[in-house]
Amino acid sequence: MFYIRKATTADIPLINHLAQQVFPETYKNILSSEQIAYMMDWMYSPESLRKQMEEEGHTYYIAYEECEAAGYVSIQPLEKDLFELQKIYVLPYYQKYHLGRQLFEQAVKAIRELHPEPCLMELRVNRHNPALGFYEHMGMKKLREDDCHIGNGYYMNDYIMGLDIR
Repeated sequence: MFYIRKATTADIPLINHLAQQVFPETYKNILSSEQIAYMMDWMYSPESLRKQMEEEGHTYYIAYEECEAAGYVSIQPLEKDLFELQKIYVLPYYQKYHLGRQLFEQAVKAIRELHPEPCLMELRVNRHNPALGFYEHMGMKKLREDDCHIGNGYYMNDYIMGLDIR
């Protein structure tokens, strides 16, 4: 049985640790090891996580199976009626237990609590990510493609997916 709780800045080392386990594994067949290392520092260094939480409005939630952290999700308000599902990752061992669905539902619930009116939740997802089917199963639609330069000569080649939240 999983439970999910809202993270605080005290959880930054835990989020960093989880990311080190799941992010490289997720992208090992899609991105170069150099780009993975660059993105890990860019998105998951303690300094980056702190800035996300304290300055950029990211809210993280961590899922646990008993006492063991198993995954995380984060959301960020972008505009009045637009939120971004920034990150959603589940440790490989727990991926077969529908934890991704629970984290996705937590993100939608949190957005509804922050913004009771209808709005849009967007997600950037690599065009070769096997999780595309999961997001479509959860009701998200491909809205557009985007090639975003992230520095150091690297790009994120993504679909921008969306879900209307009512």
